[in-house]
Amino acid sequence: MALIVQKFGGTSVGSIERIEQVADKIKKFREGGDDLVVVLSAMSGETNRLIDLARQITDQPVPRELDVIVSTGEQVTIALLAMALMKRGVPAVSYTGNQVRILTDSSHNKARILQIDDQKIRADLNAGRVVVVAGFQGVDEHGNITTLGRGGSDTTGVALAAALKADECQIYTDVDGVYTTDPRVVAQARRLEKITFEEMLEMASLGSKVLQIRSVEFAGKYNVPLRVLHSFKEGPGTLITIDEEESMEQPIISGIAFNRDEAKLTIRGVPDTPGVAFKILGPISAANIEVDMIVQNVSHDNTTDFTFTVHRNEYEKAQSVLENTAREIGARVVSGDTKIAKVSIVGVGMRSHAGVASRMFEALAKESINIQMISTSEIKVSVVIEEKYLELAVRALHTAFELDAPARQSE
Repeated sequence: MALIVQKFGGTSVGSIERIEQVADKIKKFREGGDDLVVVLSAMSGETNRLIDLARQITDQPVPRELDVIVSTGEQVTIALLAMALMKRGVPAVSYTGNQVRILTDSSHNKARILQIDDQKIRADLNAGRVVVVAGFQGVDEHGNITTLGRGGSDTTGVALAAALKADECQIYTDVDGVYTTDPRVVAQARRLEKITFEEMLEMASLGSKVLQIRSVEFAGKYNVPLRVLHSFKEGPGTLITIDEEESMEQPIISGIAFNRDEAKLTIRGVPDTPGVAFKILGPISAANIEVDMIVQNVSHDNTTDFTFTVHRNEYEKAQSVLENTAREIGARVVSGDTKIAKVSIVGVGMRSHAGVASRMFEALAKESINIQMISTSEIKVSVVIEEKYLELAVRALHTAFELDAPARQSE
């Protein structure tokens, strides 16, 4: 008998009909003898609706009160699912984050989990109950309701699995696993049977929306086996694990990730003096703008050019900060580009294969796609290109690294 933590997202519990379907699925697992803890999100669109209600009162809701409002979405779904399970003869009990006592810090709207009291849950499991827990929320040391930020239900699920030493944490969503790339861009994309935490973390940070970065970090830290599954279709899904299979069949590249939400800023004619990078990026950081890729050109005539990328939503804010900096340090000009995208190849197989980057560049060159910026790590190579070439680049790389699914033979 296994102890499994299952997390169902907003689309999985988006209606009464879907909640009933989830209850049927859980009943089957329970009949198989597994102990189950189920973590739920709010119904799809509900958190946005609640935030909108708050903003009809004020443009700047007090973070503590906003947490009180948005945490109610999950309370609805956990109670409904517990009712649906009991209707099917499955003993169940629902708990909010406060009732479990998922202790967090006091950073409202983006709290981090500090500790989980597992006593109530273990007592209920021992009594044969399915425990249904509200995702996305906790409580601080002062008794205030807190929320974990977008995608926080994934983090709740993984954290509970770690605290309970569960055999597996299953994330149910609207896809049947992790793919080599987005199937909407590459029809030949394949579902991966297995992927490492390291690879999944890179994929998530580079634009893959299957799992939230925080939940993958948490799972990797506590070595919680994660499995991504489709809520309403049977299948093995994708297992995310710490193990790197040492095999002749280990692929060099596991997937192609991409992000359309990038923008590029360049400050030209910067005096080439020690500390200039901090003078440029310090004010950007102080404005709470995250910087992704950075390139500083070789100095000539005692000046240098400095280029970096930010999220497209932060572009105008970053541009304004950079223009102020340019005036202060005597740079020549600030320019920018919002029509860029980032494409990345990811795979632990890179560690044991030379020439991966050159193979990537060759594939892009064959399609006459110009590379504007390059960034590498031990298991990743990322490039910035013009956005209009994004899908062409992804398809070309998918084929170049032999990720295309084999064509189905007609019967």
